[in-house]
Amino acid sequence: MSDVKHTAILGAGVIGASWAALFLASGRSVAIHDPAPDAETMVRRYLETAWPVLEELGLTDQATPDALTFHSSAAGAVDGAGFIQENVPERVEIIHATYARIEPALGDGAIVSSSTSGMTLEVLQEGWRDPRPFLLGHPFNPPHLIPLVELTANDATGDGVLDRAEAFYTAIGKVTIRINKGLPGHVANRLQAAVWREAVHMALEGVASVGDIDKAMWAGPGLRWAAMGPTTLFHLGAGPGGLQAFCDHFRDTFNGWWDGLGQPHLDDAAIARLVAGMEEAANGRSVADLSAERDGMLAAIQTATKDMRRA
Repeated sequence: MSDVKHTAILGAGVIGASWAALFLASGRSVAIHDPAPDAETMVRRYLETAWPVLEELGLTDQATPDALTFHSSAAGAVDGAGFIQENVPERVEIIHATYARIEPALGDGAIVSSSTSGMTLEVLQEGWRDPRPFLLGHPFNPPHLIPLVELTANDATGDGVLDRAEAFYTAIGKVTIRINKGLPGHVANRLQAAVWREAVHMALEGVASVGDIDKAMWAGPGLRWAAMGPTTLFHLGAGPGGLQAFCDHFRDTFNGWWDGLGQPHLDDAAIARLVAGMEEAANGRSVADLSAERDGMLAAIQTATKDMRRA
């Protein structure tokens, strides 16, 4: 799969456009289908923003953003593509209809990977006559800057498809994990949902402002989590005794915290308070301004750590 030179993107919203940027940066050509009338304009505008960051990361030395075509049909987009990333709206009837249209047009050995964050593999497989070429390859937004891809396959997935998909993603610089038991939201989204639940609870309880709660994350544990995961970091938190010593010392502390975690719900009143808090924290900066700031910092982190990172 590392030799695949032509790819396809189905659905060119924020996630699809980001995937397209990464596929192009890896030196591959990309065929796109999205029925939105302004899809091509939006993708090209996205590429104009993303490409300088990808150049900064050194990912575009043998690539061009012009290796891009747009197609009026999903079947036309996947024709001749060795790897297809599907990012259509997460409505089962739309996704199943898309699979029905592309399945007859797939070439031998082509793989279709879905970016879905909220639907299970088994539900999506119901849209296939033969689901062997299909698996889940869920990215973290934005895919052209965040390395993670969560892979899910099962007994109905074809032999070798998971390994080949993993090889493709690795070849374009992604970091993969294999999910052994599917859950809505997969792994990373469930982790961030748990953290955000407590952030929302503390904001609604008046513990701190929305801005200060966010600041506590990026200036504290978030900085460490960019290096290692929480269990590994706690393994390092008690010296030579490792995780066993940490748990022996802090089990009661964590059990008490867990028992006291909040259970907020995003009703209209809660959302209004969060939005007001976010507006205050943004201090006049637009979504576009904050996105550019985010992407610049993500690129800097990737540049600083890429030579140190081990699988």
